[in-house]
Amino acid sequence: MGAVNRFLVNQKYLLILFLGVVIFASLQSYFGALKSFYEGGKLYTTYNNYIIFKQSFFHLIERKDLYVHFVEEQFDLFKYSPAFALIFGIFAILPDIVGLSLWNILNAAVLFFSVYYLPRLDMRTKGLILVFVIVEFLTAVQNEQSNALIAGLLLFTFGFLEREKYWLASFCLVSTIFIKLFGIVGLALFLLYPNKFKLTYTTAFWVVLFTLLPLLVVDMEQFIFLYKSWANLLANDHSISDGLSVIGWLKTWFGLNVNKTYVSVAGAILFCIPLLRIKQYINFVFRMLLLASIMIWVVIFNHRAESPTFIIAITGVALWYYGQKQKPENYALLVLAFVFTTLSPTDLFPRFIRNEWMKPYVVKAVPCILIWGKITYDLLFAKLSPRINKAIELEK
Repeated sequence: MGAVNRFLVNQKYLLILFLGVVIFASLQSYFGALKSFYEGGKLYTTYNNYIIFKQSFFHLIERKDLYVHFVEEQFDLFKYSPAFALIFGIFAILPDIVGLSLWNILNAAVLFFSVYYLPRLDMRTKGLILVFVIVEFLTAVQNEQSNALIAGLLLFTFGFLEREKYWLASFCLVSTIFIKLFGIVGLALFLLYPNKFKLTYTTAFWVVLFTLLPLLVVDMEQFIFLYKSWANLLANDHSISDGLSVIGWLKTWFGLNVNKTYVSVAGAILFCIPLLRIKQYINFVFRMLLLASIMIWVVIFNHRAESPTFIIAITGVALWYYGQKQKPENYALLVLAFVFTTLSPTDLFPRFIRNEWMKPYVVKAVPCILIWGKITYDLLFAKLSPRINKAIELEK
């Protein structure tokens, strides 16, 4: 146990582990064979998601519609904001192997250092959080997606709020919204902190800045067209799939073909009820569990949630478990999450089990759904205690 503890408290060792995962995933993607996403279809690179992000920059500066199919270049649509397409030019202008690696390194760095920026948690606890999410992180970077970046930005938002650094907090949160719109749920965190006027105008500043950013490379007519096209894509995207979500769980387990809007509204109401406990806002564990609730909610109530999206939820799970006093029932749920959320898509489960049971019955989502229910219950009724007894000063 001594060697394990030394590893957990050594930031350098854990950073090497994360960078090793990034290098492995980047090289695996870059040198992977061409693949088709459906039988007999066109072949694309293994790092297709990176190509979508990369090409969005060139489509933007070429005054094209970002939100249509470019089947000769990529599989699937670009679904992020025009501002994201512009900023991604930092990577797009580089050779693919360099841009892809740096993109994955950015995701790793933001997630890694955001965990260490969490207040009131000791180094061992932060190490436990990072080790717990490492397999899910590998899944995320193997798919070249932005989900680890979003998870890290949400953690940084919390860390900056705790330190009353509101400009940086609002920057991180608005950044998540302009990557994936569901980051808007994180605005609920602002209710827990004083000086809401400053939070309002700092958030408004960053929203305006990110919104107008594409005007650096497009004229006003194209600017308006792009935002209309993005809004149209998001509106039509709602009915496409059920994803690894509460909606998919209700349909595959119970045969309930429930309207997605009704499920989302019910989930939003359940999420908001703990916010009525205003007197609990001064409790650090309450605030941290609300962050965990947000990180899980944006995944399990997302009808487009895929396996790589769960780095956000599983980071929330780790924060929920390791950030408070441990309980047997929480440990049981943690084990379920590690086995069925983190490991179920891996080769540790035989292919026939993954294809016949895990994927069709959205098993990956179920432990996170149960844990989110437990978090909601605890936020409403439980006496919340920190993981460690001795007080740890809030870093300034």
